[in-house]
Amino acid sequence: MQIITDFDYTVILALVAKYGLRLFFSLLIFFIGKWIVARICSLLQKVIYKAKIDELIASFIINSSKTILLIVVIIAALANLGIETTSFVAMLGAIGLGIGMAFKDSFGNIGAGILIVFFRPFKIGDSVDIGGHIGVASELNLFSTCVITADGKSVIIPNQQVMNGKIINFSLTPTRRIDLLFSVDYKDDLKLAKEIIINVAEQNKLILKEPAPSVSVAALGAHSIDLIAKVWVLNEDYAKVNSDMLESVKIGFDNAGISIPYPQLVTHHIYDQKDESEL
Repeated sequence: MQIITDFDYTVILALVAKYGLRLFFSLLIFFIGKWIVARICSLLQKVIYKAKIDELIASFIINSSKTILLIVVIIAALANLGIETTSFVAMLGAIGLGIGMAFKDSFGNIGAGILIVFFRPFKIGDSVDIGGHIGVASELNLFSTCVITADGKSVIIPNQQVMNGKIINFSLTPTRRIDLLFSVDYKDDLKLAKEIIINVAEQNKLILKEPAPSVSVAALGAHSIDLIAKVWVLNEDYAKVNSDMLESVKIGFDNAGISIPYPQLVTHHIYDQKDESEL
């Protein structure tokens, strides 16, 4: 058995000294960087919570920031070891591009959800009209917004459609105006019809005194004179006042003998003398 007696240990010591120092500094970069990332995320969390951002969105922002910063720290530690990081970064970029292309709509909804939270066009519980869907905003998550309609339907709207479409928020102001259209016959008393509508509005306790109720002629139609009544109410009284006004005005018109006309088709039969003689 041959024993190696001329082995040069100085080579091993040189390699250990060279790469051991790099490994030590790489570990130092990693742990210090990790500590800095934790501090940054903690500060970001405080700022987001003070801004009263939705918890789901806040969690998404903090976790995403932490992941990105940790990737930067790891790349910096690998580069200090002498590992070529260019190809590593290129590979991550390619993977990220592939994922982004596959889930571009989902990422678009996430981005739109963040914009909704930051710009706050509505809050949970607000009465809204989003893309023609009228109801109460009940939920907002990373991908969609839920609206509960008056008949109890849950409408799920992708956040991108919410941001790209028209949003009407009825709850931003405490009051709301109701516009009601009433039609009266040309032969009826126009002033009396207007007085009946005003009296009905003034007797309704849910209708606000200021701005005062008003009635004006909206159009002279083919079959009727169209009157538009404008009254102001609190948001929560909108549906009830709208229904009460229609019913009360109809009863008032009936009692005063004012008719609500409807389209009629009048036909005239013209016979010549020959036809009449045959009859």
